[in-house]
Amino acid sequence: MKNYSFWGKIKSFLHNEQPRVFFREADVWFCHLGENIGFEQDGKGKDFLRPVVVIRKFNQQVLWGAPLTSRIVSGPYYFNVHFGNNRNNSAILSQLRLIDAKRLKYKIGAIPRRDFYALTKKLKDLIP
Repeated sequence: MKNYSFWGKIKSFLHNEQPRVFFREADVWFCHLGENIGFEQDGKGKDFLRPVVVIRKFNQQVLWGAPLTSRIVSGPYYFNVHFGNNRNNSAILSQLRLIDAKRLKYKIGAIPRRDFYALTKKLKDLIP
């Protein structure tokens, strides 16, 4: 069962109180993704957090981010990434979304440049 009322309180706090953090492209952050609809990726736990890789930094306020899953998945809409202390995840390219930096909680690593280039190339190849 979705807990939209509790997520609403956290979302209100993030919007009104949370400062924005400094971030870079290729960074991996735990992000307050929230309680979403249908097949959209939700955050998990009491803070509705999910790891997200920063795909594009538009300015200090907003970014494109792709959520990560701890499952290793192959296919045209996934890209397997390795970062930090032997962390293996799959970026869910079909779930790319615009994110305000106020949603970023804490940085957990960064994807190596070579891998980040391959990830962005695969993402570009998805667009007709």
